[in-house]
Amino acid sequence: MSDPISDMFIRIKNAYRAGHKAVLIPYSKFKHEIAKVLERGGFTGKIERKGKRVRKVLEIALRYSGNGEPALGGVRLISKPSRRLYSSHRDLSRAREGGTLIISTPQGVMSGKEARKAKVGGEMIAEIW
Repeated sequence: MSDPISDMFIRIKNAYRAGHKAVLIPYSKFKHEIAKVLERGGFTGKIERKGKRVRKVLEIALRYSGNGEPALGGVRLISKPSRRLYSSHRDLSRAREGGTLIISTPQGVMSGKEARKAKVGGEMIAEIW
């Protein structure tokens, strides 16, 4: 697997399309921080780290609206292994349709709104709505 972050988002999108209640993703600290941003934004439910040593996984509970629509409508990856995009806090763009921009900053992974408030720039990971 060349890009574990895109794999994470694809697993979440596929689980939403299949109507699952939760999805299991191989654990890494970076994925855990991204999942926390998704949880704070209301796109996913509770996040748990399960397993020990090599077999650690993240279990992410999925949220649906009252009529069964997924809370996560779509994802657009901005940075890729072949092209990393960085931005200062002044140049951070707004996400579409009331979505959220996920940014990796020196102060940790945070949403675009949190990064603008903290006046911190960094690598733009993805845009979710």
